[in-house]
Amino acid sequence: MSLPRCALLWARLPAGRQAGHGAAVCSALRAHTGPFPRALGRVPAIACASSSASGGSKAPNTSLFVPLTVKPQGPSSDGDVGAELTRPLDKNEVKKILDKFYKRKEIQKLSADYGLDARLFHQAFISFRNYIMQSHSLDVDIHIILNDICFSAAHVDDLFPFFLRHAKQIFPVLECKDDLRKISDLRIPPNWYPEARAIHRKIIFHSGPTNSGKTYHAIQKYLSAKSGVYCGPLKLLAHEIFEKSNAAGVPCDLVTGEERVTVDPDGKQAAHVACTVEMCSVTTPYEVAVIDEIQMIKDPARGWAWTRALLGLCAEEIHLCGESAAIDLVTELMYTTGEDVEVRTYKRLTPISVLDHALESLDNLRPGDCVVCFSKNDIYSVSRQIEIRGLESAVIYGSLPPGTKLAQAKKFNDPDDPCKILVATDAIGMGLNLSIRRIIFYSLMKPSINEKGEKEIEPITTSQALQIAGRAGRFSSKFKEGEVTTMNREDLSLLKEILNRPVDPIKAAGLHPTAEQIEMFAYHLPDTTLSNLIDIFVDFSQVDGQYFVCNMDDFKFSAELIQHIPLSLRVRYVFCTAPINKKQPFVCSSLLQFARQYSRNEPLTFSWLRRYIKWPLLPPKNIKDLMDLEAVHDVLDLYLWLSYRFLDMFPDASLVRDLQKELDGIIQDGVHNITKLIKISETHKLLNLQNLSAESQSRLSGAAKSQSKRGRGPRAMGSKAAEPLGPDAEEKSLASRLVQQGLLTADMLKQLEREWMTQQTEQGKGRLETGTSLKGTRRKKKEPDSD
Repeated sequence: MSLPRCALLWARLPAGRQAGHGAAVCSALRAHTGPFPRALGRVPAIACASSSASGGSKAPNTSLFVPLTVKPQGPSSDGDVGAELTRPLDKNEVKKILDKFYKRKEIQKLSADYGLDARLFHQAFISFRNYIMQSHSLDVDIHIILNDICFSAAHVDDLFPFFLRHAKQIFPVLECKDDLRKISDLRIPPNWYPEARAIHRKIIFHSGPTNSGKTYHAIQKYLSAKSGVYCGPLKLLAHEIFEKSNAAGVPCDLVTGEERVTVDPDGKQAAHVACTVEMCSVTTPYEVAVIDEIQMIKDPARGWAWTRALLGLCAEEIHLCGESAAIDLVTELMYTTGEDVEVRTYKRLTPISVLDHALESLDNLRPGDCVVCFSKNDIYSVSRQIEIRGLESAVIYGSLPPGTKLAQAKKFNDPDDPCKILVATDAIGMGLNLSIRRIIFYSLMKPSINEKGEKEIEPITTSQALQIAGRAGRFSSKFKEGEVTTMNREDLSLLKEILNRPVDPIKAAGLHPTAEQIEMFAYHLPDTTLSNLIDIFVDFSQVDGQYFVCNMDDFKFSAELIQHIPLSLRVRYVFCTAPINKKQPFVCSSLLQFARQYSRNEPLTFSWLRRYIKWPLLPPKNIKDLMDLEAVHDVLDLYLWLSYRFLDMFPDASLVRDLQKELDGIIQDGVHNITKLIKISETHKLLNLQNLSAESQSRLSGAAKSQSKRGRGPRAMGSKAAEPLGPDAEEKSLASRLVQQGLLTADMLKQLEREWMTQQTEQGKGRLETGTSLKGTRRKKKEPDSD
């Protein structure tokens, strides 16, 4: 190659590469006369530079770093400049060089200094090797270095700068770790709210058990103030304060995630507002603020909302209502803001006692009893057994619409209504005024989600037990004394132990990354998915000992669900914060469909929504139909929630709210006839036992084992327990009679069926083993068919 041609090619290189690789080009020119006598030892210089690369913070969890794809280079329009300057590379030689580079301990150690642990180093090398081997032409600088190494004019370690450059391409987080740590620094959260720090707030903590009047005294201060905000954990509680305030002649607006109600006909905001805690404004000034159920500041998923309200509300007086377990933490948090906490302690207004005997049988139910269950299956089973005994019951559980819960509570509270028994989950612990004489715990085991997002089944906590038990004998009800017991004798001693334990003090408050913080993260990691951004943010985040980062599994679930839909980061973030029940497939698919419509810039009109949910809907004929209607109600909630964030794309909120009220009425009728739906569903299940999903079977089996431990199973089934439940019609009719008489529950029936199937399988195996010596080869031939 002529010198002018070489100079021309050299001129095409970027200035930085000219300066950095002048010696390498010289070595390429000298290749015609022979290799350099020694290698260019560059590693020590890099090692010096690495001393400040890792920083002094905790090592990140590198398993969260998802490698990006770097495509090999295709043919260049300018030709292979490196090959013209030196020579074409022998791929076999290059592969040997790369393998030698990978095995060098010095390179592995140097990579670790730059944040590439063994896992990242391996992934980066595989990508680097594929890039080198599959590219038609390489950049001039790396081509020249590889050529020099082939001629022993450079050392294999000289590849490290190019390898590191490639590693930072596929793992961009390596390039900006310090910036990411600054963005995710969640220490000193009081500084996030300059408006609140500009005033000196008076903090009053109303501490006491359920039915002690603590919330009443805080609300009285709220009503007497010139302006105020009430922050509650539930829509029902916000509605209750909204109605009480307006009934007392204090104009009050309502703000929840799905609803905005202004009492002024012209739309002017009232001086008072009742809202769910997530929706409170931290920039509007108020005279008095009330934060209800402050102990939920420890909630693994929602605790951040109470932290934000406590630190950020701009109110002269802030009244906190909740358990004494939160006093120490609140006092410590307020110490960091320079604000004192005044504690006012209240005692229960009516007595409550734990009985010395369990209920043991539903025959012993009395008017005013509430049976508390922790699963829908138990709700259905207990309701059915109560109906068999000629009694009528109201039913309340968490997934019911608020209107249906209120209707069932009204039915139970009405002295003229024949319904005198309530069957409910722990949803009665907040937000409903109920006239309960006696709380009966059907079980003390409750499924829960821990801080890591893992599902656990453990006995209820002291706090939960006190919250539920405290619903008995409320001051405003006709029962002036409350009673608490269990369904099973074996659980009673455990209940007493739980209630007598001191409530563990709350040690930390929840925090949550904001949209702005995630946007800054995305600026540095533009090709990273939102779900992965959240993982990296949480891993990089630093918090003080008084705080923790809330569990974001629901957020990540939504992010992964809509990841493939083209949306801006801010819009994607809003969709992911929409509250959905990820156990409901229809609700999840609706979020996906709404996001898809949004990305196409197609407004989700009322007529489109009616077609989507297949309106009009029929009344439920069985429990599955009822659950489907509840899912549709949740979808309408999702539409309303999004309509206040994207008004132009979800334009028909008022029409959808009217539709939702109509659907609420249909669900109310279904719940009113729930025992009939359960009866139909049980009959259907008896005819389709083999169609149960594995998940349902494991849940039913768990419930049956739990009942067996309590001693209920054998007692209820009597001598029939040993009889196998076969498929013929005569045994089915026996099962039907036992269920109708209340002697056999659906759970027990499923357990019997499982035991019978196991017994049949074992007998079949025995027969096969006995016949092995006789059938030999023929049995082996038939095994694939039998499998």
